[in-house]
Amino acid sequence: MLNRATKWLETNWATPAFGGGLLAILTICFFGAATNTMAGWLYVISGVGVALLGVGAVLPARSIRALSVSREPILPVTAGAELEIALTISNPTSRVQTLFQVRDLNPWNRSHPPQTTVAQVLPQTEHRWVYRQPTEQRGVYQWSPVALRSGAPIGLFWSERSRQVPAIAYVYPQALDLDKCPLIDGAGSQERQTERANRQLDAATEGITRSLRPYRYGDPMRSIHWRTSARHGEFQVRELEIDRGGREVVIVLDSGANWDAADFEQAVIAACTLYFYAHQRLDVRLWTAGTGLISGERQVLETLAAVQRAEPLSAELPTIPSIYLTSQPQQLTTLLPGSRWILWTDERFSYPSGLSGIAIDRDRSLQQQLGTSDASQSAAPYTTPVPLKIQTHDLN
Repeated sequence: MLNRATKWLETNWATPAFGGGLLAILTICFFGAATNTMAGWLYVISGVGVALLGVGAVLPARSIRALSVSREPILPVTAGAELEIALTISNPTSRVQTLFQVRDLNPWNRSHPPQTTVAQVLPQTEHRWVYRQPTEQRGVYQWSPVALRSGAPIGLFWSERSRQVPAIAYVYPQALDLDKCPLIDGAGSQERQTERANRQLDAATEGITRSLRPYRYGDPMRSIHWRTSARHGEFQVRELEIDRGGREVVIVLDSGANWDAADFEQAVIAACTLYFYAHQRLDVRLWTAGTGLISGERQVLETLAAVQRAEPLSAELPTIPSIYLTSQPQQLTTLLPGSRWILWTDERFSYPSGLSGIAIDRDRSLQQQLGTSDASQSAAPYTTPVPLKIQTHDLN
């Protein structure tokens, strides 16, 4: 109760610091002594104390009233990386603003938020504060209030005022690095031949150029278009056409089911891994209960960052063979021929005939189960592996 009252006073008026409380007690004592002794010098001392308390209570709020705060857009990161948060405090007045604290009430730690102390901001200038926020779990995180707190100029009272500076940060799930993935690679002999042709086209130094873009760190030197680079004065990289032959596959994340929290996070990582593994090989899309079918790297990443278990169903399941990620064994009986499955469960169940898949072993690495030949072997005891049937479209 006392803490809430103190917080209310600080955010609406001012709260005495230790020095301010001590001065208030001494002022009362001097005033009491003055009324008893009628000594004029005691009245003077108590009057000076009252004046100091009045100045100390009014000036902190006035010193931060004119300050404005803006926030730079927060770039998305993968879970485990650090977000870079940048705030700009502007002083549009003609006076120097000194000695105040800036606290960013971020969604991770509101009881002990990141804070910094600003010595001064000159008139018509800005102060930029950058800090890094570690992330552990994917999600969509919202920032809004930034608190400015000051005790200037004499530190007898503290006053805090907040600024609403909204921002959204996306923390994407991890995409595991796979050398191969039997669930996607085993697509039949014709698809494998087309896959090899695509890889040869990707590695070729001559091919059909779709577009040119500036060089980014990690691009192969053989992809540089030297003539255009010489004309622009900077490296330009060719993006080659990849013939996917109209092949399509859907990765279904059964987010409408009731999941164990840890299993669901693992399923989101698996969906992200499969999508980006298949992205360079197939026309791949993602389905979740809340969004339906979506495609595109950014949209998929933002969807996987925000998806929640047991969310309401807003779209029908796709009507083509898919890779189905679920925690409900009974859902496997509804899969279309040619589909595959990945299952998280402790229940005993009958594996569907004609479909292959993986029952996830929580004691083994998810990356190992998805990305090595052991994955196909782990599916063998359940069913006879069936090549994944990929829908094709006539390009003519």
